[in-house]
Amino acid sequence: MPEVKKEFDRDWVEFVDPENSENIYKCDLTWLTSNWNCIYGSGCKGIDEDKPFAGCCSDGAYYTDEGDEARTEKWAKKLTPDLWQFYDEARDKKGKINISEVGLDKDRKTRKIKGSCIFLNRQGEVENFGCALHHLALKEKVHFSTVKPDICWQLPIRRSFETRDVGDREVSVTVIGEYDRKAWGEGGHDFHWYCTANTEAHNAKNAVYQSSRAELILMMSPKAFNILEKHCENRIAAIQKMRKKNLPLFNIHPASKR
Repeated sequence: MPEVKKEFDRDWVEFVDPENSENIYKCDLTWLTSNWNCIYGSGCKGIDEDKPFAGCCSDGAYYTDEGDEARTEKWAKKLTPDLWQFYDEARDKKGKINISEVGLDKDRKTRKIKGSCIFLNRQGEVENFGCALHHLALKEKVHFSTVKPDICWQLPIRRSFETRDVGDREVSVTVIGEYDRKAWGEGGHDFHWYCTANTEAHNAKNAVYQSSRAELILMMSPKAFNILEKHCENRIAAIQKMRKKNLPLFNIHPASKR
């Protein structure tokens, strides 16, 4: 099925950060209560038409900062040849690991090998296809957010930051929303396929705020997530009640089957 329209109305909720009165959380309830889930390996067509096996890993991952790169490299050193297809290619002649390169705008990112991220084990070439770091997280029994670059474990949830004048003071606004095509910039419109707007990827039993609980807690805080969770629960309950009366009072994600 083709993607749903790129622009549609959304329902947002705002609340004051329970741990910082100078910060406001602005959260997209339309996205967070949708039933999207990652379908890599089971229907994902990839953002590049000629590399469907690569999912959204074609270009490598841009690091958020030096700490993100250092953490990724630390875990990459724990990878073994049985988990990582490009174990040998990731090392120089002296055996020193080299997983990073300079990308667009001179920002640092994971290296590309054969057209995709160095950590992407190629489907059809090795048994453990997919992200080698993800396989490592499973082996080490840790959440993948511990192991993978920030952008990799956050997608397709987007955290962005704004400022707002409230009376005579300026407060920060942390926005939690959907990492849709336009969030990628100009290149996002050139993607062959993208999951968040496709009904094929909106087939999960649980809503995004439930399936991505661990990630949201890291992107917000436990106390802030508890508030968000209550808003999401109340919204879903209200939607179910209003549907019985056939009252379209909520903006439902058009790709979602919920």
